[in-house]
Amino acid sequence: MSQDLRSTPAARSSAHAAQFAGANETPSRAHRTAPLTHLCDALDAMFEACVKFPEPSDSTFFARSMRIALAEAAANPDLLTSAQREGSTENYRRHLLAADPHGRYAIAALVWLPHQASPVHAHHTWCGYAVLDGTLSETVFEWNGAQHCASATRTQARNAGAVSFVRGGKGGIHRLGNCSDAPAVSLHIYGVAGAQIATHVNDIVRAADAPALV
Repeated sequence: MSQDLRSTPAARSSAHAAQFAGANETPSRAHRTAPLTHLCDALDAMFEACVKFPEPSDSTFFARSMRIALAEAAANPDLLTSAQREGSTENYRRHLLAADPHGRYAIAALVWLPHQASPVHAHHTWCGYAVLDGTLSETVFEWNGAQHCASATRTQARNAGAVSFVRGGKGGIHRLGNCSDAPAVSLHIYGVAGAQIATHVNDIVRAADAPALV
């Protein structure tokens, strides 16, 4: 299953409402690749190990284990099928790969064709990602509560194998994009049920000085 996400500034507001269309259709376990099944098993074990925490993502063990699980998954070339690597010429494209039956997490692959980018956003929930193929550009922002906007602090290249994990809130505002001339693919894990991806992940924020994606 795939969802197309708007990358142009004029379309961001409407795209935020439509970008996860169809996310309530949970992929069947039978259709998962072996590496994806292994990743789900690792995530299940992480939650079981953090069962005493009111919010598992608050523990350092959870954050460290998530980074390890993402890195191991990203290193396996058989993680995705060819269909799960297909992009869209109009928008960057999201493929929902797996959704935890208990609603604890959802896993997706994002395919970025050249010069496609996300809007500047924070997160309503914890999330982690790893770059599988190609190179992404990540601009990190700092939230200014007095002015109710975000300001860019740095931009960095995220090559294949790069891993990131952030907790929910405005402490992890960023924009991801592909400023290269080749496609890029990334793996994302969100702390929501599959059916909640449309409303409980990205928190689009106003940016005072977002650098142009070139």
